[in-house]
Amino acid sequence: MGHLLALGAMAALGLSPLAGMAQDAGGKPIRFVVPFGPGSGTDTSARYFARKLQERTGQAVVVENKPGANGFLAVKQVLAAPADGHTVFIGSNSTLAVNVALFKELPYDPLKDFAPLTMMMRSPAMLAVKPQAPYGDLKALIAHARAHPGEVNFGAGSAGYQLMGELFNDSAKVATVHVPFKGAGEAMTALASGTVDYGFAEVTAVQELARGGRVKVLAVASDQRVSTSPDVPTASEAGLAGFEAYTWVGAMVNARTPAAETARLAELFTAISRMDETRQFYERLGATPMTGGPAQMHEFQKDEIALWKRIVQQAKVPLQ
Repeated sequence: MGHLLALGAMAALGLSPLAGMAQDAGGKPIRFVVPFGPGSGTDTSARYFARKLQERTGQAVVVENKPGANGFLAVKQVLAAPADGHTVFIGSNSTLAVNVALFKELPYDPLKDFAPLTMMMRSPAMLAVKPQAPYGDLKALIAHARAHPGEVNFGAGSAGYQLMGELFNDSAKVATVHVPFKGAGEAMTALASGTVDYGFAEVTAVQELARGGRVKVLAVASDQRVSTSPDVPTASEAGLAGFEAYTWVGAMVNARTPAAETARLAELFTAISRMDETRQFYERLGATPMTGGPAQMHEFQKDEIALWKRIVQQAKVPLQ
């Protein structure tokens, strides 16, 4: 009863109950653990939400990048931390859905070990090639790959991008070789240096390199062109009908986190995701905000797992 009266008094004074609750949590900062390095859409989202959460609550929020091992290192760090709401996993389609489809055994269960807070954003993948590539468009790349089976390779910064590459192989009827990297930023850097022939990455990881002439984008894997790169055709327009692939980002906490703390964080994250400023932030990046809360994210995640399992079977991708 006293807690309710305190919240009422705060509201009467024009203070945010959520901000007060955050301050009550003590001086311990909230950690956002990101399974990829700087330059990825996941990292960009984490830093934006960290800033907005700190502004709303007055509580320190720090972002920690823990790339490598298909996201397993970051997952292990989050699940080993105290389940008190001070450690948030900023995951992606790779760590929260694709890994289930691609690995025979996972050291975690993304549906049971985590409690969802909110979805954050969705971004179409772009297919980029090295600047000195002998092919100027998607049809030429496909023709080159068909003429040289097993000789063309693609860089992938996560399991999600690997499956996009395998889906591309299946759709285009080509046989190219997967080269793994620790994140989209690293994969695109390797592409720019000519280490790999082509690669997939979300818009946020590709556009600046493309504008600087360090990579060449052949297509965006979505049903419509991206407003920030209007000259880049969709895959269908470029000659590969129906090819679409998206990355997405969402926030999770350890499933053992107290329900009240999970609900508090979910309310904060969802409120941030629905801000006009958030929509504008993502639109400037060529991405789209996703505003579903915990229940919607849970259902979305289950649907994504089922989708990628179908793709693995369809493309006959060997399980790892």
